[in-house]
Amino acid sequence: MGLTLAQKCIRDHLVCGEMTVGSEIGLKIDQTLTQDATGTMAYLEFEAIGVPRVKTERSVAYIDHNSLQTGFENADDHRYIQSVCKKHGIYFSRPGNGICHQVHLERFGIPGKTLIGSDSHTPTGGGIGMLAFGAGGLDVAVAMGGGTYYITMPKMVRVNLTGKLSDWVAAKDVILEVLRRMSVKGGVGKIIEYGGEGVKTLSVPERATITNMGAELGASTSIFPSDEITRAFMEAQGRGEDWVALQPDEDAVYDEVIDIDLSALVPMAACPHSPDAVKTLEEIGSIKVDQCCIGSCTNSSLSDMLKVAAILKGKTVHPDVSLSIAPGSKQVYNMLAQNGALSDLIAAGARILECACGPCIGMGQSPNSAGVSLRTFNRNFEGRSGTKDGQVYLVSPEVAAASALTGVLTDPRTLGKAPTIEMPTQFLINDNMVLAPAAEEDMDDVEILRGPNIKPFPQTAPLDETIEADVMLKVGDNITTDHIMPAGAKILPLRSNIPAISEHCFTRCDEEFPARCKAAGKGIIIGGVNYGQGSSREHAALAPLYLGIKAVIVKSFARIHVANLINAGIVPLTFENEADYDSISLGDTLCLPSLREKLVNGDPIVLENKTTGKTMKLCGGFSERQVAMLLAGGLLDYTREQNKN
Repeated sequence: MGLTLAQKCIRDHLVCGEMTVGSEIGLKIDQTLTQDATGTMAYLEFEAIGVPRVKTERSVAYIDHNSLQTGFENADDHRYIQSVCKKHGIYFSRPGNGICHQVHLERFGIPGKTLIGSDSHTPTGGGIGMLAFGAGGLDVAVAMGGGTYYITMPKMVRVNLTGKLSDWVAAKDVILEVLRRMSVKGGVGKIIEYGGEGVKTLSVPERATITNMGAELGASTSIFPSDEITRAFMEAQGRGEDWVALQPDEDAVYDEVIDIDLSALVPMAACPHSPDAVKTLEEIGSIKVDQCCIGSCTNSSLSDMLKVAAILKGKTVHPDVSLSIAPGSKQVYNMLAQNGALSDLIAAGARILECACGPCIGMGQSPNSAGVSLRTFNRNFEGRSGTKDGQVYLVSPEVAAASALTGVLTDPRTLGKAPTIEMPTQFLINDNMVLAPAAEEDMDDVEILRGPNIKPFPQTAPLDETIEADVMLKVGDNITTDHIMPAGAKILPLRSNIPAISEHCFTRCDEEFPARCKAAGKGIIIGGVNYGQGSSREHAALAPLYLGIKAVIVKSFARIHVANLINAGIVPLTFENEADYDSISLGDTLCLPSLREKLVNGDPIVLENKTTGKTMKLCGGFSERQVAMLLAGGLLDYTREQNKN
């Protein structure tokens, strides 16, 4: 029986475990990336591990999230990251060089290599055939130190593409169609592998758009083959020597197959407030639009920007619409400037932002009250834009540009002939904004620069024999990491200061949550289906840890978040009978008797509701390694113990 493309990559990097679906496997990691919203904590954790220099083939730190410097905090964190990189062997992409996933695709990604990043959209690298995973910062820190990255062996899903996209239909519409079919939890425990004749019609930037938003499926990752189109892209980036051909075996067996005829797709949008609330533009209708934002790691490539410039050329943005555009990298920005497209964007009335995540992470450009914002981004969770009642729709760049001109949601197929955009045979290559680390012999001379906003990793402790605590919060289904630990311009600067950022933990759900936890000293959270979907931000585990949360009991978890909880030493458990969720109320006193002993012995875990007298069964499903981590108090303590041995 043949192997899928993803299975081949896993086989070539397998350190431990067996490639049996549902079992834990350990992978050797070739490359890592961080961004500044998660990177400061990741590098504090790397320092705590005590490894003097990274052991990966390439590790890169990007500054792209916390670029709005309204106080000293972000600038101090950037300075800290730069000094850590110089000392410990990490390349540093300076502010303004671009969004991590766009730049990594352009300059560092290599087909067949493994990549983990402290950002959930790291699977963008699958667009060139990388096996790329989003992960918590602590997992990235361990990998930089030479440690193994662990995942549960996923199922394999083949998305079989046939036909060719029609004019004005975009790669964004492909992933919206996949989301429409699979939902935001349909990819959990799966790798999405794209194949079929239709793959040959998609450029690398188009493929990267699709793998980027695979994160919204809850998938472990997404991947495309590495073929002649990949080769041409890498040669145009001056990196042809890094290209290798990668295809699945012809007799590869998949757990699930989804067929999509590209020629049958039409322009679509994800409606508020979920990426899988997908409808065609015709179904939504000509709603009034207040804002259009073009960019983010999903749609900020040169080809995306050139399409937008062609649509806007010689025209003016509608007077009732605010249009902002953020090129994904300095390379894209420079090339737009050189070929005149940037002038077309400016002349049309677009507001040109720096090469950064910006509005996607709530860093500026929040829409007006109850405003309709069309965004080429990957997430439209409620409040993520910075406006609590903002109505955010996820669309392609073509839809956003067309609507910016008309003032209403507009099908770009009404604009006439679509512009023809050719991929360049040679990109403008200038890596002067990427700083190489100090030579190994000079690293001892480098001083680590820490600002006053940088606080230590929260204190952890070995797992108690029994956990008894009150329910501090009860939430419903599809709770995102934006609910747990909001982002935005006011909160992101606190990412290196867990005591300060914990004051905002879960405040979108219950403003009293932080104060209630502090008063109680310890607590338990109860949740529904797909708890923790969205970002890889480990702050959604570290802030609850700081507030005394000992366990989180839900109907089901999202992949990265459950790993982050274990890394933090918080026990994640699920109801054996989901109906038991209904029997628990805020304030109930719950007990997990002899939990430590049960984990050691592999015995069934029970939950006693001391308020109601009800007893219920829970599931853990932990590997031996995860049990050891929980007993030690989390991954950092576990790693220290392993290093001693």
